[in-house]
Amino acid sequence: MGAPWDQAYVIARDAADPLPGRTVPVEEALGQVLAGPVCCVRPVPAFDNAAMDGYAVAGDGPWTVRGRVLAGHATGEPLGPGDAVEIATGAPVPDGAEAVLPYEECTVTAGVVHAVRGQRAHIRRAGDALAEGAVVVPAGRVVTATVVAAAVQAGAQTVSTHRPPTVSLLVTGDEVITSGVPGPGQVRDSFTGPVAAVATRAGGRFRDSRHLPDDPDRLAAALAGSGADVIVVSGSSSKGAADHLHTLLAAEKATWLVCGVRCRPGHPQGLAVLPDGRFVVSLPGNPYAGLVAALTLLEPLVATLAGRPPGPLPTAAVSGRARLMPGGARIVPVTGGRIAGPGGSAGLHLAAIADALAVLPDTWTDGAAAPLLALP
Repeated sequence: MGAPWDQAYVIARDAADPLPGRTVPVEEALGQVLAGPVCCVRPVPAFDNAAMDGYAVAGDGPWTVRGRVLAGHATGEPLGPGDAVEIATGAPVPDGAEAVLPYEECTVTAGVVHAVRGQRAHIRRAGDALAEGAVVVPAGRVVTATVVAAAVQAGAQTVSTHRPPTVSLLVTGDEVITSGVPGPGQVRDSFTGPVAAVATRAGGRFRDSRHLPDDPDRLAAALAGSGADVIVVSGSSSKGAADHLHTLLAAEKATWLVCGVRCRPGHPQGLAVLPDGRFVVSLPGNPYAGLVAALTLLEPLVATLAGRPPGPLPTAAVSGRARLMPGGARIVPVTGGRIAGPGGSAGLHLAAIADALAVLPDTWTDGAAAPLLALP
């Protein structure tokens, strides 16, 4: 019968630990997950600087203008009481400066500055935002463009991230072609795109896709030769004459973590681990069933390996009619909370126009809430 759908999802999510952290240049870490915190290497700001365009002054006014300081240039001599320098936003303030008067808060006559409003500092002192050694971003966060910018601002040149798991796909079947118009009895490969998208969304690195005929020796060689952390096999997952995967994995002494799932479509899916630690995700050969399996087993597995184990799935009310699976789950495309249509295990057309896939237990009733799987 296989595992209940929700149990299979949790098994895949909890099957592995995040891959070890390693140090990478911060600009190359985009999309990866921090294995350790990013700490402030130099204070933010790194030096006292002007928060406004105007005049840096020392002591009581009026003040005599002694020069000009622009961003990216040296400050010049320290200021004494009654001294001022014209200054640009972001420029380092000279030693002795007590405030920056914005242009609009002062007047200048014959090189002498007079305040016309209440004086405020308008100086950003070194370390006001972050002191050296402070945590900029904690471990566990996905490195976004904003994280990269914050790390660079804080002086970090490298960060520690979990290595993204590599994913390869083996598309099996004599009937499958990878390009051109299918002839009699042929079908186009419709697995590579969704599998690559799911693996990438989960934080993995999709390496390649290979087509293999229904030949056990070719499949065995491809499994043995793949250096990917996760090997996805589409087809060859059932008990037909052309389905060799289970026999080959038994010969390799693989351990099945999930061997069949009580759901429709997608029942023949599975998850196994080889003795060397590589994972094998088995997808049914029918395209929609394969998509269901990729979202059920591949995505949570890859997400955990990448250091971003998924939390609880979102739920929403689902309305419409569905033929439920006694003792299992029926997985249907939904649009705007309504079931898109009856569909089957092969066609992807309803999934293509759906917002998500809803997992309907056999206790579901029209309008009740159900877990949702985001489509790639």
